[in-house]
Amino acid sequence: MAMTVHVDVVSAEEQIFSGLAEVVVVPGEMGELGIYPRHTALMTRIKPGAVRIKRPDQEQEELIYVSGGMLEVQPNVVTILADTAIRGADLDEARALEAKQAAEEAIKNRTSDIDYAAAQAELAEAIAQLRAIQQVRKHAH
Repeated sequence: MAMTVHVDVVSAEEQIFSGLAEVVVVPGEMGELGIYPRHTALMTRIKPGAVRIKRPDQEQEELIYVSGGMLEVQPNVVTILADTAIRGADLDEARALEAKQAAEEAIKNRTSDIDYAAAQAELAEAIAQLRAIQQVRKHAH
């Protein structure tokens, strides 16, 4: 049997995932982090993107979109505290495209009454969701 680590992915609304994994890949601020069993202790912020979980009993990776948050790694437990977390299969491409277009429009029509930083953050989040959707499709084939 492969070595595993316990993984918990939680958001403000609910616990999205709790179970064993052979490896977890998380979108860290400085790039992707691959977490294996007995990884050294670590705490860092994560950026919007897809968390990939390779479960020992499944061929396909489980994908969970996170909008940012914190990652805590202990030798036997990985905890992802996400601002928002959505299972890959539950992502809505039409809504993500709409959000992306609205954010791009807000940035393009930059006026003093809009929050430019908020529009940029919304755009980054929509792009990350669309990438996660693409990953879900790629893994499904």
